[in-house]
Amino acid sequence: MKRIFITGISTDVGKTIAAAIVTESLNADYWKPVQAGDLEHSDSHKIKELISNKKTVVHQNSYALKTPMSPHAAAEIDNLIIDIAQIIEPQTTNHLVIEGAGGLLVPLNEKETILDIIKANYLVIVVSRHYLGSINHSLLTIESLKQKGFNVAVIFSGNEHPSTEDIIIRKTGVKVIGRIEEETNFDKPLIKQYAAKFYPILQTL
Repeated sequence: MKRIFITGISTDVGKTIAAAIVTESLNADYWKPVQAGDLEHSDSHKIKELISNKKTVVHQNSYALKTPMSPHAAAEIDNLIIDIAQIIEPQTTNHLVIEGAGGLLVPLNEKETILDIIKANYLVIVVSRHYLGSINHSLLTIESLKQKGFNVAVIFSGNEHPSTEDIIIRKTGVKVIGRIEEETNFDKPLIKQYAAKFYPILQTL
């Protein structure tokens, strides 16, 4: 069974929508290890609202923090210290999609970052969105993962920007799963359309 970790080059680049599409495409389970803020309408809630299949199980967060901040800071406000030994992958015989918080080097505590909870057997999908500085952020993210030996693929999010995307692809050699367009609204039918579109390439990873 596939274990797919979805990270982004920054915050607000479309990780949760990408996670919903991949989850729907594979009828996978979903797990967000660390949620910071928006607990009444968390990313786990959004996944439940966006998927159509009946197989997916949305697993409980290891840490659900009240404040929308970097996890290390949100945990401090909650009088906690995040212990990555307590971030335990849920048991499932299904595929599992795991969504990170922010980018790779978002701190979880004084020593460890999101990168430290990505296991060696995970396929890592990087969600890249064009903005000033996004080439640098994309290359740093992808190269950091490749240096650690991870199998890496990319999903582009938002309006097409060929010069940005071409140089990211040329410099990294990563496989592109597809693009999530700048849609007016994401709902179950649209997620299902993207899921069908991405399915053939997801099967090859």
